[in-house]
Amino acid sequence: MTFRTTPRVLATATAALLALTGVAACSADTTAGGDPERVDVVAGFYPLQFLAERIGGDAVSVTNLARPGAEPHDLELNPRQVGQIIDAELIIFLDGFQPAVDQAIEQNGGDRAFDVAAVEPLLDATAGGHDHDHGDEHDHGDEHADEVSDGAKDPHVWLDPTRLATIGDKLAERLGAVDPDHADEYAQRAATLRTELERLDTEFTEGLKTCQRREIVVSHTAFGYLAQRYQLAQIGITGLSPEDEPSPQRLAAVTEEAREHGATTIFFETLVSPKVAETIAREVGAQTAVLDPLEGLSTGNSGEDYLSVMRTNLQTLRTALSCS
Repeated sequence: MTFRTTPRVLATATAALLALTGVAACSADTTAGGDPERVDVVAGFYPLQFLAERIGGDAVSVTNLARPGAEPHDLELNPRQVGQIIDAELIIFLDGFQPAVDQAIEQNGGDRAFDVAAVEPLLDATAGGHDHDHGDEHDHGDEHADEVSDGAKDPHVWLDPTRLATIGDKLAERLGAVDPDHADEYAQRAATLRTELERLDTEFTEGLKTCQRREIVVSHTAFGYLAQRYQLAQIGITGLSPEDEPSPQRLAAVTEEAREHGATTIFFETLVSPKVAETIAREVGAQTAVLDPLEGLSTGNSGEDYLSVMRTNLQTLRTALSCS
């Protein structure tokens, strides 16, 4: 699978891997979690941390490699983090999403790596997009596919709660294989989490059933799974990478589409500058609001978790789309 990366990301990933020799020498004397009674789990970014903590409970010690408030795409591993990967009993990651993590796992992960992308097949980056050439508002094409995907896959699988539940079930099985003494507990917690995620799915389905609009103008095309699941259509200012600068032609096209569909809200994200969204909002007389792709929790979000942020997203969407 292919995701967009930058030379800086690849360079820093390579630099981190060059430190492995020294890290490996000292890792034999330390453990990632430091608690021999618990399974040491390393998660690449927040949604995977959420799954591991909810399913693992007190039997696991979870380390998130991506710090709050930072874009997980651009994670640069330091030697301590590489050591945590080396020492972990289970590494949860999404292949292609974090190049530095992928390279460290390739070198040192072995059979301890659990790739969530192997559980749920990833959608094309254009999924959930608005097709200007067809009248069906639920069609999931995308007329600017060349700007969005270049054959890439969309990694944001966790934005469909039903897919996240399936990943949780498989994670419980994997934890049970690592720690057979607690296998039944992992399975029970995964079942409990599935019930919560299915309830969340029902809330979204019912909450977005009757809306005046179904198009969402977003800062980057992170919402394909959410759009496909709940019959929305995303119009992305940029493609998969939130760091991409939209061309003037793309800005003009998005502005035109926002006007055409009567958009009252242009969405931006917690971890990305809102300036471009604010520019389009001014052009069309709309407001801006946060729609969180949940790649990581923002700083200051203490007490929030996946479920609460998703419910905030739902209320934001209902207001923006004038749902009844």
